[in-house]
Amino acid sequence: MTKEVPYSVEVVVEQFKESDKAIHIHAVIYVDRESQKGIIIGHQGVALKKVSTEARKALEKFFQKRIYLEVFVKVDKNWRNSCQRLDAYGYNPS
Repeated sequence: MTKEVPYSVEVVVEQFKESDKAIHIHAVIYVDRESQKGIIIGHQGVALKKVSTEARKALEKFFQKRIYLEVFVKVDKNWRNSCQRLDAYGYNPS
């Protein structure tokens, strides 16, 4: 059984370090509720691993460099209803 990705998902790149040979990226996938976290991670981390691997491959193709990608999933409860969080995620440009 597969589940769809929740529509209340936000990806934030918290760190992007580039050298001549590689790029190190630390990203967080924020979800609105704890139940959504399980959907993103999947059984034994299979879904998160698949998404991370595909993202890394696409980034390597784009940048033509080795990519080291760390992805974490965190709950930011009700982030879609918070003006402050929406601002932080870039949805309410000033």
